[in-house]
Amino acid sequence: MKSPISLVLHGGVGNTRAHLDGCIAAAEVGLDLLRAGGDALDAAIAAAVCLEDDGRFNAGSGSSLRMDGKTVEMDAAVMDSRGKLGAVAALQRVKNPVKIAKAVADTPHWLMVGEGAEAFARVLGHDVHHVVSERARRIHREVLAALQADQAYDFPDEWRQFDFLGHWNFAAHWSEVIKQHGSSTIGVVTRDQHGHFAVASSTGGSSPMLYGRVGDTPIVGCGFYAGTHGAIAVTGIGEAIVREFLAKSVYDEIARGVPLQHALDAGVARFPAEIDIGIIGISQEGFAASDNRAMPWHGVTVSDGSDA
Repeated sequence: MKSPISLVLHGGVGNTRAHLDGCIAAAEVGLDLLRAGGDALDAAIAAAVCLEDDGRFNAGSGSSLRMDGKTVEMDAAVMDSRGKLGAVAALQRVKNPVKIAKAVADTPHWLMVGEGAEAFARVLGHDVHHVVSERARRIHREVLAALQADQAYDFPDEWRQFDFLGHWNFAAHWSEVIKQHGSSTIGVVTRDQHGHFAVASSTGGSSPMLYGRVGDTPIVGCGFYAGTHGAIAVTGIGEAIVREFLAKSVYDEIARGVPLQHALDAGVARFPAEIDIGIIGISQEGFAASDNRAMPWHGVTVSDGSDA
């Protein structure tokens, strides 16, 4: 007997719901594969690629700039309920990091980083790609100006208290960058007709970011998790999410029999209001989402030819 197929995705907590159209379009790409009998992981990756290519989301072509105003470092991860696991971190000059994460899952490794991950992408035939969206340039200008003026920008309290400029680790000095130039992830979780679950996540990081910073997105159990009971994708402040081992903790609640929506809501409720958090999940009972900020998301379940 075929299982109902489901897909739910998000465009990052803190992003505007005005970008919901991009989520809907990406969901249709993934659903087309699922409707045709495709694998849960392939569908999750296909939808994630659409979000990476959109430019309005903090992943792929829409990735955030590091504080030097030119460096883009991206993280991505994939996992399914049959044992596939792959991730990349601090990856540069690649159009679709989630595709490289899937390629890592086909090797004996689970995580590749930095220059090695980029070299791996070149071996696979992925061309050099470096695109900076206008959204990323605008946010960079705002963040850098706030740091220079010691203003209370919309940072978590712990970040406001840290001297980012005093720990600058880029080649160009921060004063030169200011003269020149003036958070969140995307995630997809799926269930195919065979009852397999999968997750794909991708991010351009958070602002502000030192060179080499990695958040929760490529860390298994923190930003993502998939198993026989379902799949979870998390978005928000990575440094806070990692401390809670959030994706696996929520998954374990589902495995214990906690209703999906309750498990997601409880996961969000662990964090103080000033920490942006969003979670999407899929399980045997369906899909759900929870957040404490605006988060564009879209979910569909298809059973017996009807959508819900």
